[in-house]
Amino acid sequence: MTGEIIFDPLLGRPLVWVAAGLAVLALVLSLWRRQRGAWLRGLAAAVLVLALSGPSLQEEERQALSDIVIAVVDESASQRIATRPAQTEEALAHLQRLVAARENTELRVVTVGDGADDSGTLLMTALTEAIAEEPMGRIAGVVLLSDGRLHDLERAPALPAPTHLLLTGEEEDWDRRLVVRNAPDFAILGEQISLTLRLEDQGAAPGPGGNIPLSISIDGGPPLEFEVPAGEDIELPVTLPHGGMNVLQFSTPVVEGELTGRNNAAVVQINGVRDRLRVLLVSGEPHAGERTWRNLLKADAAVDLVHFTILRPPEKQDGVPVDELSLIAFPTRELFLEKIDEFDLIVFDRYSRRGILPSDYFENIAQYVRYGGAVLVAAGPEYAGAASIYRSPLGFVLPGEPTARLVENAFAPYLTKQGLRHPVTAALDGANETVDGAPEWGRWFRQVEVEPTPGAQVVMRGEGEEPLLMLERVGEGRVALLASDQAWLWDRGYEGGGPQQEMLRRLAHWLMKEPELEEESLWAEPSGQTMRIVRRTMDEETPPVTVTGPDGSESVVTLEEVSPGRFEALWQAPEMGLYRLTDGEEETVIALGPAAPREFEETIASGAVLEPVLAGTGGAVVPVSAGLPTLRDVREGRPAAGRGWIGITPRGAYRATDITVTPLLPAWAFLLLAAGLILAAWIREGRR
Repeated sequence: MTGEIIFDPLLGRPLVWVAAGLAVLALVLSLWRRQRGAWLRGLAAAVLVLALSGPSLQEEERQALSDIVIAVVDESASQRIATRPAQTEEALAHLQRLVAARENTELRVVTVGDGADDSGTLLMTALTEAIAEEPMGRIAGVVLLSDGRLHDLERAPALPAPTHLLLTGEEEDWDRRLVVRNAPDFAILGEQISLTLRLEDQGAAPGPGGNIPLSISIDGGPPLEFEVPAGEDIELPVTLPHGGMNVLQFSTPVVEGELTGRNNAAVVQINGVRDRLRVLLVSGEPHAGERTWRNLLKADAAVDLVHFTILRPPEKQDGVPVDELSLIAFPTRELFLEKIDEFDLIVFDRYSRRGILPSDYFENIAQYVRYGGAVLVAAGPEYAGAASIYRSPLGFVLPGEPTARLVENAFAPYLTKQGLRHPVTAALDGANETVDGAPEWGRWFRQVEVEPTPGAQVVMRGEGEEPLLMLERVGEGRVALLASDQAWLWDRGYEGGGPQQEMLRRLAHWLMKEPELEEESLWAEPSGQTMRIVRRTMDEETPPVTVTGPDGSESVVTLEEVSPGRFEALWQAPEMGLYRLTDGEEETVIALGPAAPREFEETIASGAVLEPVLAGTGGAVVPVSAGLPTLRDVREGRPAAGRGWIGITPRGAYRATDITVTPLLPAWAFLLLAAGLILAAWIREGRR
């Protein structure tokens, strides 16, 4: 219990001060006039002024509050290497014993893991939150148990007490790190790009030992081995092997004595894109649907279109001199012999054999397909006749043989079972919407009857369930046959039209081997440490996917069908890094975050970053490897660390449980005392 005198004026402090001033003035005047009872009257005035100020005795019953020491324990990835976990555990246990041995002192322990989305060690953020939860007047000290590698120093709070760092790690620690200094997000296929790599040795690394092995793997394939020097930037020329996402993994072997191998690898994901797609469109004659193909291909800025329409076939003889014709001669030799390999796609639109292209040229086009080219035939009545290009050597690679029958009835195209699963036609607008069993698409009025080849995929049918759109792979190339020339009716919106533009765009891109339109494919879409595994297949079922993690562990994931031909599953990865996925037929690789997370950019323990923050509180950096310190009391503002010890500042905080206020004297006592003094002064003056 403690007590103190307080004042509660009856008339307000200004009036009390005025009364005191008047009393002093009267006393001075009395003394100047040498009145014998002046000092007695002064005492009486003082008693009255004291009574007006309301003096009271305030007594408090206090409950002492304990001092708080906050310990922030770093449990991030860089703290889980080498001897650091054991050092952290030993230091924390030692600190707990020291605090437990002190009277009226508590220890608050806060742990910090890896930050979300590879944000690193958020040590200061955790400390700020811990301080905010405790009364400032009770915090006696802060102790950080860490390797000193934090990534949020700018969030350091105002520290209310001495703060110290118990630094884990050893003086002889060293580590090797592989760094990718620059890498583009995308690159043009066929063009060389340059990546800059660097191998860095950090800490007490051994002396130079010559070149260091470096492995480079693309999409998880067999690695290529190189020898490179350490500590130098290495320019690496790379040409992407395919379109879509290319995953390049660089790694160097782990050397004995290194802290960790997690930063001995780096992953770069580069999206391969085509610079320009060169398309040759050959229209056998002018017709209503010719402009549909031209508009579709010209609308794509990435397509270079070369278009020829046969306006004057060789058999036409009208006597007009050749030098007076304004038509351009069809450069058949240049297009189909000399430069045919420069085209990504050749489209024959209602083209028939009319003596313009010799059989040798058609044989060359067939070879172009077998070696990786693409041909699309949009067939009209000519495909059913004797002059059909199917009757040429090109027919050996086409997916449908004409029966010579031409159907000219109204029909609504619809997707087959294969068409509902094939990426060219799957999920086309209106594909699954039917009216009385028929698709809600506009009708066509002409179709060539064909017999599909054994390897053809019929994805769309027309009149009488006859094949309408057929796709086939031939050798390394691809071919497609649209057995009608009336797709333009959809473009004009006849009877509501249909998905003509999207269907033909997908068809052209499938022929040109765009990765997103592969009918058999496996890929993963990352989101943080979660990946969406997607398998597209023409089969009714798909086997489970085996996921191999960065540490070699395997997990089996079962996929569920979400739409015809598309199977998916969400899988939470245990850590960031490079993952390999396979179902026995298809395989892919994906990088979740960087292969070497931010935690492993700098792994050598150091207190240099925190030293300025600690110095402002009188604290210090104490290496755990040099021995654990004792705990002492220090006054506020004094140095709080020395050889073998760290200090905290006792706060002496308390909580008042009861307050009692008692007047020093009752009012009548003040009045009686003042009256007695005045009477004494009067008697003394009367004697004079």
